[in-house]
Amino acid sequence: MVSRLRLPVMFAASDLFDLKQTEYANLFEGDEPAWKMLPRLKGFLKAAINPTNNASVSSQAIIGERVYLGEGTVVEHGAYIEGPAIIGNNCQIRHGAYIRSNVIIGSSCIIGNSSELKNCLLFNDCQVPHFNYVGDSILGHHAHLGAGVVLSNLKSVPGNVMVDGHDTGLRKFGALVGDHAELGCNSVLNPGSIIGRNSVVYPNTNWRGALPANHIAKNLAQQQVVERTSSSK
Repeated sequence: MVSRLRLPVMFAASDLFDLKQTEYANLFEGDEPAWKMLPRLKGFLKAAINPTNNASVSSQAIIGERVYLGEGTVVEHGAYIEGPAIIGNNCQIRHGAYIRSNVIIGSSCIIGNSSELKNCLLFNDCQVPHFNYVGDSILGHHAHLGAGVVLSNLKSVPGNVMVDGHDTGLRKFGALVGDHAELGCNSVLNPGSIIGRNSVVYPNTNWRGALPANHIAKNLAQQQVVERTSSSK
């Protein structure tokens, strides 16, 4: 059982992210909760996207009609970018990556094998490298997801996603992951999770709620080590 901290956690974009590490800071408005930006992604991309391919794209990758690919980016075989999507410079879109609609990826990001993204914004230098799901979420500068990390975005029961008693107004909302946050392998963030700057979620942790900056969330030890007897096989 993970204890829940009762420390103040701020939800504004400037509290979680270095807004200089994205070209799309104008999508955030003042001190409103950062998740308010997510519904704007669709309209912004519809109006602003200029389909361009400056990347090195495998002939065995599938690229949709409304996709921007920046200089120095590499799209490996087997990747599927549905679009609309904007992908910055010097990114790696690796084999088996699935980038769905309404996605903005900053520069120098890694989207890896069997990773799926939809309706999300990634700041520069994010790593989503192995078997990850990122839905309706924002990842800050240098955020890193270990293998198998899932940012769940839909409640199993009816109603909007709540964050520490706040109604987000969203039926689908995954997580806000602050700058330099580290999510350990196979951890799961439940809908409406907030991870503060420089915080760490240990592997195999099932997290719900808001984790303040510079904190660690981990499960209590559940393993036991006993001596092996001669009759053991």
